[in-house]
Amino acid sequence: MAIIIKSDQEIALMRQAGRTNGRILEALARAVRPGITTRALDRMARDMLRAAGATPAFLNYPNPNPLLVDASYPAAINASINDELVHGIPSRRRLKEGDILSIDCGTVYEGFVGDSAITVPVGRISAEARRLLEVTEEALRRAIEVCRVGNRLGDISATIQEWVEGQGFNVVREYTGHGVGRDMHEDPSIPNWGKRNRGVPLRPGMTFALEPMVTAGAPDLVVRADHWTVATADGSLCAHFEHTVAVTDGEPEILTLP
Repeated sequence: MAIIIKSDQEIALMRQAGRTNGRILEALARAVRPGITTRALDRMARDMLRAAGATPAFLNYPNPNPLLVDASYPAAINASINDELVHGIPSRRRLKEGDILSIDCGTVYEGFVGDSAITVPVGRISAEARRLLEVTEEALRRAIEVCRVGNRLGDISATIQEWVEGQGFNVVREYTGHGVGRDMHEDPSIPNWGKRNRGVPLRPGMTFALEPMVTAGAPDLVVRADHWTVATADGSLCAHFEHTVAVTDGEPEILTLP
């Protein structure tokens, strides 16, 4: 494992990428309503990236399956609905009242990446769905608080797992948070489960994309026929929140705030 420590200048560029990413997600969340298509949201993201002098981190990203060399990702955002966890491809599908939509976006600015995600309601949603969103977002908040010198990677993972499972939900095992910087996926991998006091000690200059991924049912997942969309195997609702975070000498810094 080779965790890249970022300089102050590099973190400043990541902050610029992250703020752009945060503004895009904020605008997309405001635009979500019954009847809008996820493709329209993707067009909004592309326009905002272009206006900011940035490029989409996800567009043309290689498929993780090495046999699918011609199946690079075709959009600027992931738009995953209800039982879709991550990597949903924007389409002409129209959102409906009661849906929940996970939007994941990555911004590249001056060679550095900002990566974050939100899950938002479409109109009025069920009490179960609302609680799922609240628990997942709180898991991210708690994980960020742990990103301090003196803690270890395992403390982040354990914090997420303990909170989520204590609320009666499940964390997925097949997808994780990760380091981020010049590349969208750098060392280390940061699972949403684990044991405290394990793993690498946290140091100033480490930058992570923390992303609790939570299911209302079983944590088992399937990849849909488009070779990208990841969904729950039992069709249960799921949620995903993410921020890019820098470890400092003091408070953790969220780099993807608007």
